[in-house]
Amino acid sequence: MFITLEGPEGSGKTSVMKEVIRRLIDEGHSIIETREPGGTEIAEQIRTIILDRKNLKLDARAEALLYAASRRQNLVEKIWPSIQAGHIVICDRFIDSSLAYQGGARGIGLDEVLQINLFATEGSFPELTLLFDIEPELGLKRIAQNKQREVNRLDLERLDFHRQVRQTYLALAKKYPKRIMVIDASQPLHDVVETTYAHIKKRLA
Repeated sequence: MFITLEGPEGSGKTSVMKEVIRRLIDEGHSIIETREPGGTEIAEQIRTIILDRKNLKLDARAEALLYAASRRQNLVEKIWPSIQAGHIVICDRFIDSSLAYQGGARGIGLDEVLQINLFATEGSFPELTLLFDIEPELGLKRIAQNKQREVNRLDLERLDFHRQVRQTYLALAKKYPKRIMVIDASQPLHDVVETTYAHIKKRLA
């Protein structure tokens, strides 16, 4: 099974992911964890270019293409082989991030970004996507308070950019209700973990 976690900046999905994976492994499930952009050596090099705070001149379409390139490399090297070997793959971000950030917030267009990614992924989608929904103001406040978290180029975007990211995510959830489950990420961490875990267990069953 291929499961992805999505959400605006500061939604806490990475923290939730680590706890849920720990519980699934304790139950005997074989889990492969990965992230985007990144996940493999080549894809991590692309991640460095995308998120470097110095690369403020990075063109929106170039950015979208770099995400798709990183995604392709992660699929070919890690995700597909792991699924074929019988593992459950849980990925921190995937195609919906590109649709929300580049398609929606950057204004490139959902269809345009989707076409780039359909080429990169050969039409592959996750079986389950967990969307951690949070108001941008709260998410950015969490980032400011978390001194251990890296502050990347996207964190520096204006507030209306992050609002558009959230709106696009919610629109995608309405478009793909069988795949995307929306979780209220403003709740305490324990509650978000329990809800996330329940969704995954239900889909595994």
